Parts: sequence; structure tokens; C-alpha cells
Amino acid sequence: MINQYMSKVENTSAGIFFYCDSTDRFLFLLRNDEKNNGFWGIPGGKLENAETLSQGLARECQEEIAFFPTNAKLVPIQKFVNNSFTYHTFFCTIPDEFIPVLNDEHVGYCWVDVHHYPKPLHPGLFNTINFDVVQTKLKELTKKAA
Repeated sequence: MINQYMSKVENTSAGIFFYCDSTDRFLFLLRNDEKNNGFWGIPGGKLENAETLSQGLARECQEEIAFFPTNAKLVPIQKFVNNSFTYHTFFCTIPDEFIPVLNDEHVGYCWVDVHHYPKPLHPGLFNTINFDVVQTKLKELTKKAA
């Protein structure tokens, strides 16, 4: 179970694809920071000391969009690792779209279908979305949710 995995790397981050079952759309956020200003991404961020992946995601989502579903079922999509950084990407189905309450890290949001991602995507997210295995997982998961 996801809750039991602890962060073992100092620089571990996680992000989540929120997929709305009723509209067949994904949530994206427009970043507002010096490094990635103007790029679209997904909710998430860096884990704090001793946080599990789900605890870190829940905290980051509450901070960034004031939303995290009770009893969220997080499906791992990808784990990216290099010498100093680990990033986990998850998928979570929700029944209805919501209006995110954005913090100062973001200046906009959109709900889009799987074929119309906003541009430009954050470079890391662009790489994730363009892996065949990730595309296959997302297609399988959205079919199950429908």
C-alpha cells in the first residue's frame, strides 16, 4: 500500500494526475515561480522529513489547490530517479471536477481531456507524458474509470 512507503531519498517529490470520471478530463495547474513560470504541471511537490508519499501528496495538494480526496486511491504511474532526485507520479480518479483554490505557486488551472494537454508543459511532466508506458497506463486507467 502507498501509505507505507517512506521517503528514503532526501530530495523526493511526488505529483498526481487528478482524473474526473464524469467528464473524462485531467486537472492541470499553471505555474507561477521563477524556475517554471508559465509552464503547466500537476499538483504535487517535495516531501518533508519522514512523510510517506500519500502524506506528502495530501499536504501538497491541500497547500496548492485546497483539495485532496478522503480515502484517495493512488495508482503509481511512474518513478523517475537520478543521482540526486526521485519523483513519483500517481493517478487518482475523482467523481466530479472542482474549482481549485490556488496558492501563490500557481496562477491558473484547466481541466482537459487526454488528447489536449495544455502547452507548454513543465519539462519533467512533458517527458513523463511522452513515455509509451505512461500513455498506456493512463489509457487503461481512464477506461476502467469510465
